[in-house]
Amino acid sequence: MRDVISAVVGKSVRQVARLRGGGSALPGLVVEKIDPGFLSRVLGRLPYGVVAVSGTNGKTTTTKMIVEMLEAEGLRVFTNRTGSNFSRGVVAAAIAEGSLSGKLDADIAVLELDEAHAMYFIDRVPPRFTLLLNVLRDQLDRFGEIDTTAKLLQRIADATSEGLVVNREDRLIHAIGERTRERSAAVDVREFGLSADLLATFPSDDDFHADAGAGVADSSAADPAAADVTLVELGDHEAVFRVDGVDYRTPLKLEGLYNTFNAAAALAVVRQVLGAGPLPGRQARVSVTPETSSIVAALAKVRPAFGRGEQLELDGQPLELVLVKNPAGFRLGLASFDASGVAAMIAINDQYADGRDMSWLWDVDFTSLAAGGVDTVSGTRAWDMALRLEHDEVPVAAVQEDLGRALTEFRQRTMGQPRRIYCTYTAMLELRRALAELTDVEDIW
Repeated sequence: MRDVISAVVGKSVRQVARLRGGGSALPGLVVEKIDPGFLSRVLGRLPYGVVAVSGTNGKTTTTKMIVEMLEAEGLRVFTNRTGSNFSRGVVAAAIAEGSLSGKLDADIAVLELDEAHAMYFIDRVPPRFTLLLNVLRDQLDRFGEIDTTAKLLQRIADATSEGLVVNREDRLIHAIGERTRERSAAVDVREFGLSADLLATFPSDDDFHADAGAGVADSSAADPAAADVTLVELGDHEAVFRVDGVDYRTPLKLEGLYNTFNAAAALAVVRQVLGAGPLPGRQARVSVTPETSSIVAALAKVRPAFGRGEQLELDGQPLELVLVKNPAGFRLGLASFDASGVAAMIAINDQYADGRDMSWLWDVDFTSLAAGGVDTVSGTRAWDMALRLEHDEVPVAAVQEDLGRALTEFRQRTMGQPRRIYCTYTAMLELRRALAELTDVEDIW
């Protein structure tokens, strides 16, 4: 009866919120207040349990990869597809997708979790499997130090009951995996990583503040054979992953170098989940025998999550949205896309979801944009961004803080050209809403 009452109340709040243009997480906030145990009861019934995905960067796209690969194997997957990664966002997604009796038609949940708000979640729903992606200098105004972020991720690992996948090339994440091995023999700890040839392509925050080569030396200290999945080769929309000594070459629809590396993480998680099977005494709709070749084939069909290299069409020309959140991510974003022949806009906000401290922009090398320049700089920190570009001698045609006006003017000045917008999180959401009035944009709400 509690499930029914909570589901009905949540769905009613959701309907009212949608009519008024309200936030997608509001129903979750209400249900959490009236029924704190709702989420644990709903997710506790799933045959395969819960997969938690956390880390400072890449959660949304990696979660999408895992979901679509599991669905390709026949599993029904519940996920927080809007990327609302606080517990109330997960509750809101469960309300939206669940029945009036509060039940989910799913075999497994794959959930993106904010590093800090995951603490609330794991107290109620301990994950069966966890993927930890990275610890980068993102939103230090919230956490103070990257070691604080690592401690939060350690707590998620400690709450995990069966399987943990960690990034071998991230010093802090790799250490979490080692501590978990020492703490519990019951948890299967696996790693995803890079070949030695690719280490320099994916810099860590250590590489920005250490002697040349120090970060690479630290990363390569791990045994290369320890990784369950290794990214060994990059190409133009293709990659080679090494699994159990076998190389699998596959085309990719994903955009960006960072998404390709995170694909290795997703492959490792899916292999672990399918190998474990349903929880004892529970029945799933299908019986899955994991084959790496079929999992890789499913990966080849996954498209970027919204705003993460998302490709739209505007005025008959492509427009790409590239989310940027920290120096390593921005650097990889710039390296992932050819700047020539593309009109560029950069939109930098400093709202809570973006992080207030934008000093990290000074750790990014923008010289790759110098030849073509940047047409428009926008957002609440537009002038800070413009100053940063000036120091790298990157020409800027216009600075317009208002995102709506900036997009209109950017569109007018760049008719007939491909376009690309590098943007922080809240800027990306605002731009998507504006673009939805001009072209087809996937509805994530």
